Amino acid sequence: MVGIGVIGDYEPRNETHLATAAAVEHASTYQGVSAEVTWISTGRVEHDGEDALTGFDGLVIAPGSPYRSLLGALAAIQYARIHDVPLLGTCGGFQHVVLEFARNVVGFSDAQHAEYDPYASTLFITSLACSLAGQNMTVQLKEGTRCAAAYRNATATERYYCTFGLNLAYLGTLVQAGLMVSGTDQDGEPRILELPDRRFFVATLFVPQVSSTPTCPHPLVTGLVAASVGEAVP
Repeated sequence: MVGIGVIGDYEPRNETHLATAAAVEHASTYQGVSAEVTWISTGRVEHDGEDALTGFDGLVIAPGSPYRSLLGALAAIQYARIHDVPLLGTCGGFQHVVLEFARNVVGFSDAQHAEYDPYASTLFITSLACSLAGQNMTVQLKEGTRCAAAYRNATATERYYCTFGLNLAYLGTLVQAGLMVSGTDQDGEPRILELPDRRFFVATLFVPQVSSTPTCPHPLVTGLVAASVGEAVP
């Protein structure tokens, strides 16, 4: 049995939320293990801290920004990063992985997301020049990264739901501090980030869950489950 905690504010009509539990089931079946998926609200994480997170083998930071508790979402990401709990953050999860890293690793304590405060002085996450919501786009995978090994390919086509992304003015700062860009769009803009010194710590601006099927589980979700059950991930 593998226990996966999904951090987010569950909405039963949100297709990305429905797809998240299904994708974990697809991946766990592929791995030959059973999975228990538990949603944990961002408010609960803010209130209960690590008590809300202990006992899970892996974490998903779900789509659905803005979260009801920004601090709760960031606390969950920080917990996974510090304790090397396998993590997959998608869409809003990508954005908040950037924010947590900026605040707690790089040292920008005032790093902010424009969806919460568009007038903040240190915006690491800003509106995209062109919304990606509803688009299927090609992702170029960086050779030698964990994500490229998971896909076993040089490119992938993925579906987006987002209107916010990384402020490229801070990209160099994040990379210098250890955050790796492992996937880009055709213009070279980051679409997948990972921490190479963790068992599995991956963030995608797209939503891999929605393209997972029982016969073809998504490779990144499979990678999360594999790391969560203690298997080596390339």
